[in-house]
Amino acid sequence: MMIVSMILVALVAIEHVYILILEMFMWTGPRAQKAFGTSRQFAQDTKSLAANQGLYNGFLAAGLFWGLFHPNNAFGYQLQLFFLICVGVAAVYGSITAKKSILFVQGFPAFAAILALVLANL
Repeated sequence: MMIVSMILVALVAIEHVYILILEMFMWTGPRAQKAFGTSRQFAQDTKSLAANQGLYNGFLAAGLFWGLFHPNNAFGYQLQLFFLICVGVAAVYGSITAKKSILFVQGFPAFAAILALVLANL
């Protein structure tokens, strides 16, 4: 179960690196507009806000990678759990305030990783 949890945590981290790239560097392009359901004008008007949001997604990814590679397994577990919970809370909030699909796209992988992580550390 430990390997499964590590894979799931890594996938959540990679997903957030991808979101960082979309929001910070590709926000005004067609891929980001399609992913986030925005218009060209909206993307132009909110470019700096999206870059800031992307930076936060990068912090989530960095925290998850930090937890995965930390040499102290107990502290690494705590880091992973904390950052996964942050992703889960953000997904719930985002699904309520922005787009319902966020709960599935970001929340489900985070909640699955939390479950695997906790089970692997019982």
